[in-house]
Order: sequence, then C-alpha cells, then structure tokens
Amino acid sequence: MFHKVEQSYDFRKRLTQIHREGLRVESARVYKDERFEVSENTRIVLPSDPSAVILRAAKDLQEYLSVSMGIDVQLERSVNLGPPGNPGGSNGSEPERQNCIILTTRTHQPVDLLNGNCPRGYRIDCSTCNAVITGYDDEGVLQGVFYLEECMSMFRSPFLESGTTSRAPLFSPRMVHSGYGQQQYPDAYLGVIAHAGFDSILVTVKDVDITHAGPLDFNDICQRAAQWGLSVYAYSHLGSSIHPSDPGAEEYYDQTYGSIFKACPAFKGIVLVGETLDSFPSKDERTTGRPLFAPNPDGFQDSKPAPGWWPCRDYPELVGIIKASVQKFRPDADIVFWTYNWGYAPEKERIELIDSLPTDISLLATFEMSEKVQRGGMEEFCTDYTLMCEGPGSYFLSEAKAAARRGIRLYSMTNTAGLTWDIGVIPYEPVPGQWMKRYKGILEARERYGLCGLMENHDYGFYPSFIADLAKAAFTKGAPGMEESLRMIAAREFGTAGAEAALEALASYNEGIANYVCTDADQYGPFRIGPTYPLVLFRKVTVPTSPDALAGFGQAAYMPDMPWLVAAQPFPIRLKAHVRLLESMEASFAKGADILEKSLPFLADDSFAHDNAVSLMNLGRYIACCTRTTIHVKLWWLQKTRLMAAETQEEYAAAIKALQEIAADEIANTEAAIPLVRADSRLGWVTYYEYIGDEAHLRWKIRQVRGVMEDELPIFLNKRGNCYPYTFLI
Repeated sequence: MFHKVEQSYDFRKRLTQIHREGLRVESARVYKDERFEVSENTRIVLPSDPSAVILRAAKDLQEYLSVSMGIDVQLERSVNLGPPGNPGGSNGSEPERQNCIILTTRTHQPVDLLNGNCPRGYRIDCSTCNAVITGYDDEGVLQGVFYLEECMSMFRSPFLESGTTSRAPLFSPRMVHSGYGQQQYPDAYLGVIAHAGFDSILVTVKDVDITHAGPLDFNDICQRAAQWGLSVYAYSHLGSSIHPSDPGAEEYYDQTYGSIFKACPAFKGIVLVGETLDSFPSKDERTTGRPLFAPNPDGFQDSKPAPGWWPCRDYPELVGIIKASVQKFRPDADIVFWTYNWGYAPEKERIELIDSLPTDISLLATFEMSEKVQRGGMEEFCTDYTLMCEGPGSYFLSEAKAAARRGIRLYSMTNTAGLTWDIGVIPYEPVPGQWMKRYKGILEARERYGLCGLMENHDYGFYPSFIADLAKAAFTKGAPGMEESLRMIAAREFGTAGAEAALEALASYNEGIANYVCTDADQYGPFRIGPTYPLVLFRKVTVPTSPDALAGFGQAAYMPDMPWLVAAQPFPIRLKAHVRLLESMEASFAKGADILEKSLPFLADDSFAHDNAVSLMNLGRYIACCTRTTIHVKLWWLQKTRLMAAETQEEYAAAIKALQEIAADEIANTEAAIPLVRADSRLGWVTYYEYIGDEAHLRWKIRQVRGVMEDELPIFLNKRGNCYPYTFLI
C-alpha cells in the first residue's frame, strides 16, 4: 500500500520534527482521578535565572504540549520553587502552587534523587496537583522533561501518573554521527538526537573549521549542541606523518591536533582510529611503515599490513604525543583510541598494545566484529558492523578484560542507534529481538568490565525510530525491562488495535535477520546499495553517483564486479549455502510485511498508527527486495562461472537460459522496489553516496540488466539458437 509519494530528501522533514502531531487520542482519558491532568491552565515554572539548557527544556515541553497534545501553556519564572518533596507546597514567600510543572535542580532544591543521583539523572514527584522535575544537573532537568513527554506519548493523552520516579543514563558518552547529511546538524535535528537519549555527536575534523565534507564552524556547532545537553567529539581525519621520536614531532602535533582544541576548546574529546592514522610512519617491523596505498618501492604487493591496520608497538607513543598536544588547550579532553582496524589480529599482539597504552585515555573496541559464526553449515566471519552476531565477540571481550585489568576507561562501538552495515540503504533495522540480545550483552559488559561509553553508529548516521527508543529504555537506570518497554512502544506507535499485529510482524523480521550473512562482497556490494546493484556479465559497469557524493572508495565501495568473491572458497558451496539462508531471510521479511498489511483496516480511525504500520510494512518489503537482489547476484555468479567452465553445448545452453531467467526475475524485483522508494524518500539514500537507490537509479539498473539480456547474452547464440562458447568469438 502506497498512500503517498515523497520528493527527494523529504525524509529530512521527519529528522527535524522534534514533536509528532496527531498523538492525542481522546479515548485514552482514563484513571483521571489518579493522575495529574495537563491543561491550558497549567504553567511551566522554572528558576528566575535559568541556564540555556533549562530554558530549552521549558520551551521544549511547551512546544510538545502544543504540537502533540493540542494544549497551549505559559512559562513562568520564580525565585522560590518550593520543596521538591512536597509538590506545590508553599515556602512562605509565595502562595501555594496548583496545576504546575516545576523545573528545578538539586542546587535549587536539595532532595534525595534516588536512581537519578548522577550526571543527567533526575527525580520526578507527581501528585494530582503538580509535577516537579528535580535534575542532578541542568541536563538532568532536560532529560526529566523528555521523560514526561514520553509518558504522555505512551498514554497518548496529557495525563501523568501520581508518584515518584527517578532515572539516570547507564552510559556516557552515547555518541552518534549525523543521519541528516555529512556533518550537517540543524538545530531541530540536534533536538531529535537529544530526545533519543544520546549525549554526544561526532564531527569529522581535517583542520580548524574543516571537515572531510567541507567547512564547518566548530564553535557554532558546539554551542548549538550544548543547548540540547549534547557534547561534541572530534573524529580525527588529521595527519600523523611524523613519528613521535623524530625531530620536530612536538611542534608538528601541536600544529595539527593542538590547533583544533586551541581554536575550539569546547570539543569534549577526540576519536583516533587506525585507518585515519594510516600515515603514521610506524617503526614496528611487522608493518610496511607506509600508508595503505603507498606503492612498494620494489613494485611487489606488500605481504605486511600498513600501520593503520596493525596494533603497532609504537602506537602508545603516538597516542601520548597527541594527548599532550590536545590537553594543552583542554586538560580534561577525552582521548578515545579505537582498535577497529586490527580486531582481526592475534590476541597476544592486541593485548600487548593495550598493556602499554596510557591509562588516562578511553579504549574503544567494536562489539561484534571479527567474530566467527556458523551459518548454514559454513563458518562466516563478521567483517564489518553487523547484527549477524549480536555480540559480544571474542575480540571485544579480550580487550575489555585487558582494559578492566589496567583501569582504562572502556567504550564500545555498538551501532545501537539502530543501524549497521548489514543493509546500507535503509534508515534502521526493525528487528527488536536481535537488538535486545545485543543490549543484554552490553549491559553484562558494563557489570563485568566497566563498559561505560558507547559509539552508536558510524557515518550512515542516526535516524529516529522505535529501535532507538528501545535502546534508550534499555540503557536507562530505573526504566522497565526490555520486553515491557517494547510492548509499551508498540502500543504507542501502532495503537491498541495494531500493537499485537506489529509485534507479530517484528517477530518475523527477527527471524529474517537471523539468516543474514555478513561478507565483504555483500556488505560492500548488493546489500550496500540494494536493488540498484547491477548484474555484470563481461562489460564493465559504473553506477552513476551524485556529484555531491563523498564515497571514500568510489565504485569500489560497492564493487560492481564482486572481485572478492573469488576468495570465498569453496566458491560454489559457500554461495549456495548463502542463497538458502537469504531465501529464508527474504521470506521472513515478506511474511512480516503481509501481517502488517492485514492489520491496516483495523487502524483506519487512527492515522498516526496507520501511517506507522504502513512505513514499517514498506521497510520490510524493501529489505526483502534488497535480499532478493543479493540472492540474484550470487546465483548470477554461479551461472556465469558455469558458463565459463561449460564443456558441452548442453551445459552451455543451460547456463545461458539460467542467466536469462535470473535477469528477468531481477528486473521484476527492481520494479517492485520503485513504489517503495517513492513512498519513503529515506529508502535508497546513504549519507555519503546521497541517492544511490532512488527511482532514477533503479530505472538505470533495469536498463543495465536489459542491456545484458539484449546486447551481451545474444552474442552467445547464433540465429538458429545454437550456442557458441564465448571463447569462439574473441
């Protein structure tokens, strides 16, 4: 069902819609006597000298009530707020308050914050007369406001339960990249990020006020983010081309890393990762000592890894000199050292590096990468961010144990903002069951190894979804359990009439992702760009891209000829196993979408729930299309190999016929994706490709496959229909 057609980038309207319209349902007005009802007579009371964050909190609540609940209320500033433990009570200098939402902090009014007694924590005391939010700090007040909004959204009515609630985040930082566009953070999108529970954003840094996507005023983004209680981390794309032991090293690192924090001391910290430190001239003899793409002087292919892809013995020197340069201008800067690029390396070498690192930095280890898992009778390797393995992986665990032993602050790259590299052209992965398995592993790592900070996506960025809401609940002290949170979220998103069907559909989606196979060839190929991925016979193909695209690897990032597949031996056996798994995955997503479609008639009177169900249904169908494309690519390669190895005319003819059938089926699959991307402008878009799977690209793909059928395959047939091996014609 496609009830709308979106223009390109319409999805950005959703990314800047902090509060959703159409939430209020009059039939939800229940238990009126036991709750505080927010009405037009309610006032939001804040201190007379509110900080920018508290003022933002008050205005945000005022806007929420207007947009989502249809209630317009006034703000009021007051010197004396009354004791938080006695909402609405008088302190002698002011009359007793009634019908107020009061915003205060422990500084204004000391009170036992219970679970909220830590940074960004809060306590809420609610009676039938008033609601009082007491924050541990200003950011805690803001989070308390968000909680009240969540409560009303869950009820879909302006009622708050009487009683005391206290909550606090379990992790900090919770970092995300922009899903609006490369390094783009409009004010409203910052608000959406803050509401989702994140406390930090990431900005790539190449020089002062320069990102890899172009100019950006670093101080401006830090100031705007701070109003939403968000910190900003610099994600380093800076040079490291002088060894710390070489002459002039201190001056060099002061001019590169130090200059960034001199110009913008508001940066909370900096993230260092091997691939962006690749220019480091390591003296570790186990590496080339040269950047990855630097030519070997002998002209031979290097047998050793480049420094950015190995746990070099001299990385502690590099980290130390960068830390010293940065902390000249921000003494408390968080230096985050990420081991992503050598998670595959032997444990011994990785732990030796950790044992020699400074202890006053943060170690970031990816949660599931480099893990070996069994799929379809084959051993598969988690090459990049994936839900194929919920984690934790052995690489993460080994480094977590080492960090705990040494007292190094431990972070993890978890992708829990809702997306991995499993499918590049979708906004989030709607598989709460698999995500909850990951949340449980993350919480266990917190208890066992002191995991305290999370990086929750990479440059595909954050898109708001119920998955992000579920993660926020899982990572909040005092929140309900995950299963209960999921049921509450389902009731909010899909209404009481659609919640059970939605949960049933999501269970089917969960079964689907359990059959996903994570390989380089797939994640960098058909699963990266979806149904746009071409079927290449012999002619070279270049997928058209936007001139504004910032794809670091260009065409290689989605490998139109899948060259790495040849390394996946035994070749035919592995591909056939993948096909069986992916056919089950496709069927599960199609089944879930069918369940949602059947529920739509019951949601006709609730446009909010109906639209959410349609969106989730279309997402499931699109994932099924992406999966079918990947299946066809694997079958295509099998038949292409069969064609090239044919020894008889019968084998040759059978391979050509199979290729023709696969091409026809893939054209139909690509055509089925067109109405889906027309209905949702986020489908087919990737932050650094821009649009790579929109209608224009899908129609290009159809022309490309038809060209193969009409121009290339006929070369193998004469006018009488007899087959001739390709080698006879060249």
